Amino acid sequence: MSGPQIAPHDLLLRCATVVTVDPERRVIEDGWVAVDGDRIAAIGTGALPPARRVIDRPGLIAMPGLIDAHSHAGHGLVRAAGDGDGDLWFQICADIYAHAATPGFWLAEQRLAQLERLMGGVTTAVSLLGGGADVYRTDTIAAGEAHCAATVESGLRTIMAVGPGRLPFPRLFAPDRYPVSFEAQMEVCADLIARHNDVLTRRTGVALIMPVYTADHMVAHGDEIRAMSSAMRALQDRTGVLFTQDGHREGSIALARDLGLLSPRAALGHSVELTPADFDALRETGATIIHNPSAIMSIIGRCPVPELLEAGVTVCLGSDAGAPDRGFDMFRHMAQAMHYHRRHFRDPAVLPEGKTLELCTIDAARALGLESEIGSLEIGKKADIILLDGRKPHLWPPVMVLNRITHFASAADVDTVIVNGQVLMEQRHIPHLDADTILDQAALEAERVFSATGHEGARTESDEIWGQPRQRKTAFRPAGSDK
Repeated sequence: MSGPQIAPHDLLLRCATVVTVDPERRVIEDGWVAVDGDRIAAIGTGALPPARRVIDRPGLIAMPGLIDAHSHAGHGLVRAAGDGDGDLWFQICADIYAHAATPGFWLAEQRLAQLERLMGGVTTAVSLLGGGADVYRTDTIAAGEAHCAATVESGLRTIMAVGPGRLPFPRLFAPDRYPVSFEAQMEVCADLIARHNDVLTRRTGVALIMPVYTADHMVAHGDEIRAMSSAMRALQDRTGVLFTQDGHREGSIALARDLGLLSPRAALGHSVELTPADFDALRETGATIIHNPSAIMSIIGRCPVPELLEAGVTVCLGSDAGAPDRGFDMFRHMAQAMHYHRRHFRDPAVLPEGKTLELCTIDAARALGLESEIGSLEIGKKADIILLDGRKPHLWPPVMVLNRITHFASAADVDTVIVNGQVLMEQRHIPHLDADTILDQAALEAERVFSATGHEGARTESDEIWGQPRQRKTAFRPAGSDK
């Protein structure tokens, strides 16, 4: 008499190594992961359970989908523009994002960004709807609708950060430069939250963002900034969404606390040259830090990641988007983070490999308030899983998997991507997206907006990049700086 029949799993992944990043930080050799529906059903080793579909190729390394906690929509189509001129770069972003960018621009750019993320194993990302000099395209819902449509097409998760631009108001948008008030932008943000805040099922989350203000800004506009901060916190409390900011430094985190903006649901980008008061504000409020080790802001200042971690602050990693000089390859950003801080302390023991991987998996999930759902391979969590092809010369021999992942792997090593239990890419083939069309449409949109704003000349490289140790250019100035 036969025993009870075991129902087959929907999907079984047999791997040379499974890096779980679970609470025990298990690394399982010759293991497997089973998926039912959109959830991880079992993780084990030894005899394989029955499954309707099996992925089993030599050398596969399973790990959680990577999380990019800070990036910018729009940047993918202005990649490298300005040739290192910081002031020109900000002007290009302002002119394109506020005036030349149609909904077609935001759709084409997000399609391109999602294709790059998918091929690099980034399954969840926070994407600011604009940026540069704090230009967020929330004059109407059109840009946000286009951005979210591309997210749905891709199958990945994106938390779109929307908010008001920088003082003074009204802000001017579109070719006819129509004025938009702070209150109008906030109404658009509330509308987008109501329509699209569903990162676990529909995969289109929404967050709120507000420009970083400093003590100097408070001297001239203190009452207005306090009123705007109160309105922002009220909308966050009413909707429960994440709050983020872009570009903290030198006491501005402590000011954000005093303005009532910080809580455990606040994640702050860049955050360089922090003061003791900034550390106190983070500990008091539970706000988290998003480190962008490859960004220009990390050249002009340092985010004290090891010190923050030792102080009990949650830190995660962000790419800062696909421009002006970086991409969405989170493997690159992991390696950059390790070298960045090890060089500072002159100590190769700083920021070890396992902790670095945590920064763009479980720690990033915690910063986004999603640690119970994504960020690790655990039974019951969402099946957001990537498989690396570990059988490559630069990832060989097959030992010390965390060292191989953080020091030697790249986006090109991602073989298979699974989100919500759906196989979106296998052996680098993406059946549901037309990569050639995405690339062609992105190129056409980029040409259009640069032509419309008169910045065509900013897309060429100068002769000064050859034969000399320094290129003459305008010094970089952080977004929102009055200096």
